Amino acid sequence: MGEGVQPAAGERPTAVLVAVRPEDRGDGTGPGTETSLTELRRLADTDGLTVAEAVVQSRPRPDPATYLGSGKVDELAAVAERAGADVVIADGELSPGQVRNLEERVGVRVVDRTALILDIFAEHARTSEGRVQVELAQIAYQLPRLRSDGRSMSRVGGGRMAGGAGMGVRGPGEMRLETQRRRLRDRATRLRRSAAEVARRRERTRGRRARNRVPSVALTGYTNAGKSALLNRLTGADAQVQDVLFATLDPTVRRISTGRLTYTVTDTVGFVRHLPHQLVDAFRSTLEEVTRSDLALHVVDAAAPDALDQITTVHGVLHEIGAGDVPELLVLNKIDIAPPEHVDALCRAYPAAVPVSARTGQGIEALRAALAARLASW
Repeated sequence: MGEGVQPAAGERPTAVLVAVRPEDRGDGTGPGTETSLTELRRLADTDGLTVAEAVVQSRPRPDPATYLGSGKVDELAAVAERAGADVVIADGELSPGQVRNLEERVGVRVVDRTALILDIFAEHARTSEGRVQVELAQIAYQLPRLRSDGRSMSRVGGGRMAGGAGMGVRGPGEMRLETQRRRLRDRATRLRRSAAEVARRRERTRGRRARNRVPSVALTGYTNAGKSALLNRLTGADAQVQDVLFATLDPTVRRISTGRLTYTVTDTVGFVRHLPHQLVDAFRSTLEEVTRSDLALHVVDAAAPDALDQITTVHGVLHEIGAGDVPELLVLNKIDIAPPEHVDALCRAYPAAVPVSARTGQGIEALRAALAARLASW
């Protein structure tokens, strides 16, 4: 870790955000800048951090050595000192060299968006399957980033970020470093075997549903769009609902019977911009619930100012996991708090979308009817 000030017991660590924006106008207000930083702030808050300030630089591409230009690094160091920062979080993925150089110049620990998301996933995984998948993703991220002192960049939030806890084993020298790498690779091999067994069990369950001709619906969408709340409203389930990012990681499957139609609904992990590829790879078996489903129920936060961008992000991940051809029903959630003009614009862009409020129940009967119509061929 860097040489930053440690927070007092019970206090939330302080973070400073940093970003490079090719399109930024130089004042942190360029297109896309505020949206991305707002999301990074929410990620930091979810991980138990208090964001003090943000430093944004306009440049065509990040500096290969220090992410920011030299002058901006000096500004970042001054901001971090003034804020009493425990950590600096970059809104992008940093190379090991960039992390090392920034820490030397700024004097506090530096992590990137990927490490932050991995830490949130580690905190929120509840089942053994979820924990296996998260640890696999962490190892994939850590291996190329181990340093000669045995440190890695994972397990970084909720006080862990400033405290420097992690999976790395401290010890000097290249021999110690290679020993740590070997241990991580061996651990990953064992975890992959465990994940493969879980995937086989999941495949057998899917096979039974298919033989019994029970159609499957997979809830998908951006994180915090309200998927779990909608699952509860549709099924009477008790899935965890929190106003934080990635509140639910582990898939929840519920059965719905309406008249002659019976189908299953599965809640899946939410997405964000730049979802780490390590997580996509590790959660591939879970995400296959969408790939193997008969219908993807794509839940959108209609109150989000960047709802259209969120839809595009989700579609990109679905294509990446091979679910781009799964039939989709778009659901515009949170219409009870969304500005009417936002809902109208989304309905014009997606005429087949169903506006609902999982919180109040508004539009749920229309959604049930739309689901029945789409699954009528079963």
